[in-house]
Amino acid sequence: MADNSQNIVKKRGFPIQYIWILVALALMGIDRFTKFLITSNMELKDKIHLITCGDTEVLNLYYVLNNGAAFSKLSGHTVLLIVSTSAIILWLLYLLVFRKVSRPVYLASIGLIIGGGLGNLIDRIFNDGLVVDFIDFAIINFPIFNFADICAVCGAGLLLVSVVCDEISEFRKKRSGRDNSEKHNQNGNT
Repeated sequence: MADNSQNIVKKRGFPIQYIWILVALALMGIDRFTKFLITSNMELKDKIHLITCGDTEVLNLYYVLNNGAAFSKLSGHTVLLIVSTSAIILWLLYLLVFRKVSRPVYLASIGLIIGGGLGNLIDRIFNDGLVVDFIDFAIINFPIFNFADICAVCGAGLLLVSVVCDEISEFRKKRSGRDNSEKHNQNGNT
């Protein structure tokens, strides 16, 4: 079914890869909008409790700035983070524009990664290396994150699962072909 929709889009002259670039830009726009809402309506370190269970905080909006990557790793290495994120985004755009990737699940993964990467890259470039984070799952003491992080992590996770599933499928095909070949040889030799 996905291949059919992909063919319909191609017949109209608009490759499916470009749709995923538009999706990535839309995700980046959502990220920018959520960060705008937070920075316009909250002061740094302000916390708004969204979900509580008795005295236990479950989910909060908590406005903080992060100068590192995921889980504050590489804090203070702004140039490295800008260069590496830019390189990854450019490489993924190359894969999309020059149609090096065509499977829908890979296209979705790449779109999510680009959208999330662009959202945080804009923060790093225009906010002195600082990224606005605001989603706080306090109940599990998880690091505070933002919408761009959700996109990038979901995209990377989807890509990882897809690659692993494809490798397992390829391994099974090779093994099945080898098993069939061995059975054919055994039948032919008897």
